[in-house]
Amino acid sequence: MFKGQFIHGVDAKGRVAIPAKFREILNTHFDERLIVTHYDQCLWAYPVPVWQEFEKKITSLPQFLEEVKTLQRVFVSAAAECPLDKQGRILLPPTLREYAGLNSEAVLVGMTQRIEIWSKSRWKRVFDDSQKKLESMQEKLAELGL
Repeated sequence: MFKGQFIHGVDAKGRVAIPAKFREILNTHFDERLIVTHYDQCLWAYPVPVWQEFEKKITSLPQFLEEVKTLQRVFVSAAAECPLDKQGRILLPPTLREYAGLNSEAVLVGMTQRIEIWSKSRWKRVFDDSQKKLESMQEKLAELGL
């Protein structure tokens, strides 16, 4: 699945290149479309079949629960299909770029079943903070079987 960190430019039109390793995974296991939404100060990009499984789970939940409505209103409503062009780039809608603070550079991070797209400055802060937290999480991770 998706792993690794890659820095790519964001052009004036809002296009960002998907790393070759990620494109290979998409071509081998999925197709050349990503569903991109926002969460946690970055963008989350899912291969279409993975997103469809997520949608099935949401659809099966009681639609009147506040948590379900909130998830749909924020996470699902922001989702956009972003197909790869011939150069292996996706066009990120302006609202998603604005949410993630994407300007000239983006960091694309493999998160097994999804790709996170970060502004370079936000990624550095989050990554540094996560490194510090990881040391104190050893016991919990062991409990999870990792």
